[in-house]
Amino acid sequence: MDGSEPAESSDCGHGKSCWTACARLRSYKLKGIFTWRLLKTIAMGQALSMLICGTAVSCQYLAEAGVETPMLQSFLNYVLLLLTYTASLSLRKGDGNILQILKTKWWRYLLMGLTDVEANYTVVKAYQFTTLTSIQLLDCFVIPVLMVLSWFFLKTRYRLVHFVAVAVCLLGVGAMVGADLLAGRDQGSTSDVLLGDGLVLVSAALYAVSNVCQEYTVKNLSRGEFLGMMGLFGTLISGVQLAILETSAVAAIKWNWKIIVLFAAYAFCMYALYSFMPLVVKMTSATAVNLSLLTADLFSLFCGIFLFHFVFSSLYIVSFVVITVGFVMFNAVPTYTPVPESDSAGEEDDRV
Repeated sequence: MDGSEPAESSDCGHGKSCWTACARLRSYKLKGIFTWRLLKTIAMGQALSMLICGTAVSCQYLAEAGVETPMLQSFLNYVLLLLTYTASLSLRKGDGNILQILKTKWWRYLLMGLTDVEANYTVVKAYQFTTLTSIQLLDCFVIPVLMVLSWFFLKTRYRLVHFVAVAVCLLGVGAMVGADLLAGRDQGSTSDVLLGDGLVLVSAALYAVSNVCQEYTVKNLSRGEFLGMMGLFGTLISGVQLAILETSAVAAIKWNWKIIVLFAAYAFCMYALYSFMPLVVKMTSATAVNLSLLTADLFSLFCGIFLFHFVFSSLYIVSFVVITVGFVMFNAVPTYTPVPESDSAGEEDDRV
């Protein structure tokens, strides 16, 4: 009931698969659907959404203080990963040692780090050219791209109920965007909408690639290896971009205790997000996690109502409920997923 099942028990590929899935849904009782594992997955997914909310709120306050240094903020997160997970990898012995990993797979993690850094950068950059509404809508492009990439590279097979669940979640996003429009929150730049929208789509595609790589790594290799390599290459890549793009912006920051606390809050939330997300991905899938993260904007809006005096709309509650229902539907019926290459490959790593 965790969003995936081993290859041996799947009837994927047979003509009766959709009928079987529907029949299984009809025969489920609430106790059969709302298992402890599913409830834990929902709770962890919402915890990830609240961490993203924390990054959004801290970014909002930094922007109000005249600080616009997205690459510096990402750099701090990667440095924390470097100091913990990369350092842990360097202490390992044998094949799991960092030197052995770099000898055989350095180019893979370099590409993964580059993809992740640029995904974060392009979506922040998009706010300079397009509106919040466009970003909320187009950012959902990550879901279909993830499903396509998972189909071809992870051999994941979806059933009809999963596509219905995704449609339900996107309907919830539509309700959220509608509430934004009614509340007059279609803010953002419109200097070059097409460029901004293009950046959002590029960011969504990059996030999808990064998430698929993450799912493969944590399920077949280890969580510690993934986070350690992301810390190493993310620090290098974001450090270079920081030096090239934001040197003057960093020098212009008027440092005080409030700015320091906001940077620390952002770095903590991002570090926690990167640390815990692989655990949820391993329990379910990258697609399921991203469906859960659709509620992150809603948590940000709820915080905005109290902190920034946003206008409240009952459609926000409707949106939250609809997205949650879609997420439960997606996880209630297992997808077909091949047996991992090493079923116990990441167990020792979870001690980190």
